[in-house]
This record gives sequence, C-alpha cells and structure tokens, in this order.
Amino acid sequence: EVQLVESGGGLVQAGGSLRLSCAASGFTFDDYAIGWFRQAPGKEREGVSCISSSDGSTYYADSVKGRFTISSDNAKNTVYLQMNSLKPEDTAVYYCAADLGCSWPWDDYWGQGTQVTVSS
Repeated sequence: EVQLVESGGGLVQAGGSLRLSCAASGFTFDDYAIGWFRQAPGKEREGVSCISSSDGSTYYADSVKGRFTISSDNAKNTVYLQMNSLKPEDTAVYYCAADLGCSWPWDDYWGQGTQVTVSS
C-alpha cells in the first residue's frame, strides 16, 4: 500500500521557520520525484517544491525561492521541506506527492496534508 505521511506543520509567527517531513512507503522511492504542493482556502493548488530521488534535481516555485529548501534522505525514504522566513501568505495545507518527475502536477500519489498557519 502506497503511503505518504506528512508531519511538521503548525502555527508560527511571520519570519519564523518550520520543517515539514514526508515519509514514503509502498513504492520504489528512487523511481519517483517527491513534491510539496499547497492549497489555501479558495485558492488553486500550487506546486511549491519538488526533488528527484534519482538525481537530486530540484524545483522551486518563484514564491518560495530563497526561503524554502527541499532535501531527501533516500535511506529513510523521507523528503523534508525546510521553510524559513515564513509569510502569512504561506498559510495553507501542505501535501507531499509522488510522481515520475517534477513536471507539475504531481498526482500519482499524495498524502493527507499538514496545516501550516503563519500569523502576522
């Protein structure tokens, strides 16, 4: 059974940091790219960042470049999203997703999501 389990969300003040984790199981991790997308109420899904497990190449949305860093621990089948300098507009449910590459959308598999709330 494919599982993507997110953790690490929470409430933080603007300017603060959070680290999200995505633990993957049930598929060959090295064959997939893992991405983070977010959805805020009333807004469309936005692909935030993605990393290819095979070669480590990464993608960042312009809205998070320079603030967010994605990394992968292939030994643990886990992908992390370090989020620094958070802004209120980063508030959303964050989902991790697996797909065969980092071309949006990433929708082969996805998790239940974790809430990130940034207060001003």
